[in-house]
Amino acid sequence: MTNVASALGSEFDAFLFASVGWDKNEMALSVVSALARLDVDPWNEAATLARLPKSAAASRLAGLLADLPGGPPAHFDPRRGAARLVALLPRESVIESLKPQIVETANAVPKYHIAAFLVLAVLMFGVQYLNASHRLATPVEGSGGAVAGAEPGKTPSGSAQ
Repeated sequence: MTNVASALGSEFDAFLFASVGWDKNEMALSVVSALARLDVDPWNEAATLARLPKSAAASRLAGLLADLPGGPPAHFDPRRGAARLVALLPRESVIESLKPQIVETANAVPKYHIAAFLVLAVLMFGVQYLNASHRLATPVEGSGGAVAGAEPGKTPSGSAQ
C-alpha cells in the first residue's frame, strides 16, 4: 500500500485532507481521519473512488461517512458533503497515466537484497556445520574414553570394573 501511496504523490491530497467538519468531541475531521476511523485505507479508497463515476463515488462516500462511529459530524449532510468531496478527486485519466509508475514502484525489489540474504544464509549454515563437526570430533575432557553420563568405575552396563 505504501508503495502505491508514495508513487501517486499528492494527487489525492486535496480530497484526503479536505475538511468533513467537527466530530462530537469538537475535533477537526478530514476525509483521511474519517476513513481511518472506519478502518478503511484512505489511499486505496481514494483510488477506488476516483475510478468510479462521480455519482457512484459520491454515493459510496456518503455511505461511509454516514457509518462513522458516533455518526456523521453535526450539521453535515453526507450526500451533499460527499458530492463536494468527490469533486476534489483526480479523475481516472490522471490515475491511468500513473499506472506504469505504480507498477514499477510496487515491483521494484532491489536485487542486492536477495543476494545479501543468500550470502548470509550460506554463512550461517556454514558456521553451524563447522560448529557441529567440531563438537563431534572433540572428546569430552576427563572422560578417558568413558561414555558420557556413566559413573566413574562402572561400565555402561552398570557392573563394576
